[in-house]
Amino acid sequence: MKAIKFLLISMVAVLLGSCAGLNTTPYQNAPVETKVILKESNYKIVKEVEGEWSATYVFGIGGLKKKALETNAISEMYKNAQLTGNQQIINITTTQSVESWVGIYTKRKVVAHGYVIEFEE
Repeated sequence: MKAIKFLLISMVAVLLGSCAGLNTTPYQNAPVETKVILKESNYKIVKEVEGEWSATYVFGIGGLKKKALETNAISEMYKNAQLTGNQQIINITTTQSVESWVGIYTKRKVVAHGYVIEFEE
């Protein structure tokens, strides 16, 4: 009986002490600096690209840190863009969403957006 009581108290402490449910800003836009300088109108927008990465946490444990999720989403975006020749991605932004169920289960998803431009010769 003491073991069950101890287990129950431990579970309540973990639920209430979990930092996974403390996120008060579920959406965040974080622009990423682009190294392309567009001084002239010598380019055209080819397409919009997107990359997504997510992580799951149980009791706040597991998955990746926010910055790693962002980096992986941007890497996926570059992979999906399939850049060729004079193409570059501009205006990269990331959007983050968090889905949580009472601190027990949390899913954090990051989506990276950008535009592929092609420079005209």
